[in-house]
Amino acid sequence: MQEKIKRHRILLCEDDSNLGMVLKNFLELSDYDVVLERDGRAGLTTFKKEPFDICLLDVMMPKVDGFKLAEEIRELDPEVPLFFLSAKTMKDDIIQGYKLGADDYITKPFDSELLLLKIKAIIKRSDDQIVVNSNTEYELGKYHYNPKIRELKLGATSEVLSPKEGALLRLLCENMNNLLPREEALKKVWGSDTYFNGRSMDVYIAKLRKFLKDDESIELLNVHGNGFRLMVP
Repeated sequence: MQEKIKRHRILLCEDDSNLGMVLKNFLELSDYDVVLERDGRAGLTTFKKEPFDICLLDVMMPKVDGFKLAEEIRELDPEVPLFFLSAKTMKDDIIQGYKLGADDYITKPFDSELLLLKIKAIIKRSDDQIVVNSNTEYELGKYHYNPKIRELKLGATSEVLSPKEGALLRLLCENMNNLLPREEALKKVWGSDTYFNGRSMDVYIAKLRKFLKDDESIELLNVHGNGFRLMVP
C-alpha cells in the first residue's frame, strides 16, 4: 500500500487580489495546500479553525494588520513558522516584524523562487525537530493511527495530522490509559516547558479531542497540574 504524502499547509494573508492569487497558484504548483485570506480578521478566524505549517502575512491589510495578526497567532501558537511579506521597508518596521517572532521579513517586490526556497527550508527545519523512528501503529477504539505518516483513520476516512499533532498523539498512545506528564510532552514535542509552549500544547490537545470525537468511548483527560491521559477501552 502506497503511503499517503502529506501536503504542507500554508496560510497566506494578502489583500492585493492579483498578488495573492498569483502566489497561491505558484505555491500550489509546488505541492502546497494554500488558504488565501484578504484581511487580518479573516486570517485569524481561519488560523483558529485549522492547523498550518507556515503563515505568510502581508503587513498592510484591512481590519487587522499583519503585525497585530502575528501577535494573535503567536498567542495561539508560539512555534508556527511565520513570514512577513511587506512593502514597508523602513528599518523600524523590519525590526518590529522580527520582535513579533517572524522567522523572516521579505520586502516587496520579491523573487517567488527565493520565497519558495525559504519556505522549504523553514518547513524542513520544523519537521526535522519531530522524528519518528518507531514502526509501531496503534488501535484507538474505532481509530487506527500510523505515526510514521501521521495518518489517523476511521473506517474509509482518514486525516493526516500536522507534525506536532502527530507527535503529541504518538506520545499519548505510548502512554495509553496512563498519565503523560505535561513536562515530558512539552520537552519532547516543543523542546521546552515554557508558559507559552504550554498554552500552545493546550490548543493542540483540544484539536486532538476533535479528531477523536467520533468514538465516544475514547476520552482525552486533562489531569489538572500533572498532564494528560488518553483513555481507550
